[in-house]
Amino acid sequence: MRNKVFWVLIVATFSFVQAQEGAITNHIYEGNSKVKEEAFSEAEKAYRKALSIAPEKATALYNLGNTHFLDAQFEEASQRFFQTQKFATTKEDKHKAFHNMGNVFMKKKDYQKAEEAYKNALRNNPSDEETRYNYALAKELLEKEKPPQEQEQDDKKDQKDQQKEEQEDQNKDQKDQEGDQENKDEKDPNKEGDQGEENKEEGKPKNPGDQEKKEQQNNNPQNQQQQPPRKGQLSPQQVQNLLEAMNNQEKKVQDKVNAKKVKGVPVRAKKDW
Repeated sequence: MRNKVFWVLIVATFSFVQAQEGAITNHIYEGNSKVKEEAFSEAEKAYRKALSIAPEKATALYNLGNTHFLDAQFEEASQRFFQTQKFATTKEDKHKAFHNMGNVFMKKKDYQKAEEAYKNALRNNPSDEETRYNYALAKELLEKEKPPQEQEQDDKKDQKDQQKEEQEDQNKDQKDQEGDQENKDEKDPNKEGDQGEENKEEGKPKNPGDQEKKEQQNNNPQNQQQQPPRKGQLSPQQVQNLLEAMNNQEKKVQDKVNAKKVKGVPVRAKKDW
């Protein structure tokens, strides 16, 4: 018996919810029809009936906001759009609410709030070109409203920020180039090889045969560099020539002496018979 009662309550609840959903849908449909007829007061009543059943119904809030906007009731419209983005469950619904909220602030010439509303709309749908255009327009109108002195200060600030960014980029590029050069030097086999060869030559023991050959070349008179003789001193070549002349003179004297010994005094021959 209890189970039967339980299921009866469930069916009744489900039917009630369906009935409410149907009523909400009918009221919203009625409101849309009245908007097309530009009967904004009648449309507002229909949407409010839907909201009386479901106060957080985003569709009814959004359509009611549009009705206020078309009827030039901008303050009420901004409130409805604010409620719409609050209770919306999808990014697309949030995007439409913020976009129309921006339109309301543009009508009120509150360009700062309009810029912020369009920015929030783009956060939910970055690809919407109409929102992007309205955002740029609101930003431009906001800049024109600033006093000349404040505008000049903003321009200087923007210029300073741009210069700072450019300087940071240059420093980063220079740092990257220095890093690349250091890596290139570390990887250069020629430079490292040359230094290695020099170090090897310095630490390598000399070949005794090469050293002896080098000393013989140094002792060779042909390889020795002739030093100019000092004043009053004979050069090695002059000494050599003088010795050769003395030897030649001594040789001539010796040859004469030897010649006399050979000739001597004539000796008569004796016969051995």
